[in-house]
Amino acid sequence: MKPPYNRRPPAPAPEAPFEGRLVCGIQAVREAIRAHGDRVHGLLLEGHDEGSPLDGLRRFAEARQIPVQRWSRGELDRLTNPQRHQGAVAFAPPLRFVNVDAIEAASDALVVALDELEDPQNFGAIVRSSVALGAKAIVFPEHHAAPLTPSTFRASAGAVEHASFCKVGSLPRALEELHAKGFAVVGLDANGKSYDTAGLFLGPTVVVVGAEGKGLRKSVRAACTDLVTFPLLGPVESLNASVAAGIALHEVQAQRRRAAGTS
Repeated sequence: MKPPYNRRPPAPAPEAPFEGRLVCGIQAVREAIRAHGDRVHGLLLEGHDEGSPLDGLRRFAEARQIPVQRWSRGELDRLTNPQRHQGAVAFAPPLRFVNVDAIEAASDALVVALDELEDPQNFGAIVRSSVALGAKAIVFPEHHAAPLTPSTFRASAGAVEHASFCKVGSLPRALEELHAKGFAVVGLDANGKSYDTAGLFLGPTVVVVGAEGKGLRKSVRAACTDLVTFPLLGPVESLNASVAAGIALHEVQAQRRRAAGTS
């Protein structure tokens, strides 16, 4: 009988040399540096050649007086497990959070609300579209939402560093508060009316995106002032949540440009 195979126990994760929120991946780290500058506490980079993307990150960080250390791939793997790091890890300041009370209904205000969106990839992709298309805040419930982890940060390709988040105990109540301030609360729903209704998105607007598969909850739909849908021309019956959100946010800005005569 063969003796049992004795596998060497995995090496323990190394101690983090800096304080701060872990950001993994080349693009996510670059955006953290761009957004926060010397408020980034430090950077860990795998060995790199001159002129490589990692070398570019090193120079980008050092120009902003951010400490940089060189670590091996194995050390980075153990530190970030199970996240993918691409040879780059930053220690960033906390994300920006705001209260519902601080969200103002300016004439061009745009807010995104996520109803129990639990997939980090979708959450991160919506954050990126929200930042790119001018959303002032991203509202989501404190329960049944994707955690704000390095996976979500990486899925946003660093856009989380430029976003303002609003975590609420009750999403329907938060939507009602925003409506009372003057926001139109527009939910994306398969049974809604056409999204191109004239003037729908011209004032302060909250775009509400439902969860993967189940869509908007009944209580959230009731808190919306309008429900809209996008006509689909092919055999597919629905869109991914992040794709639908991106289309809706683009339509908001397109309607506003047309109204201003700038499209």
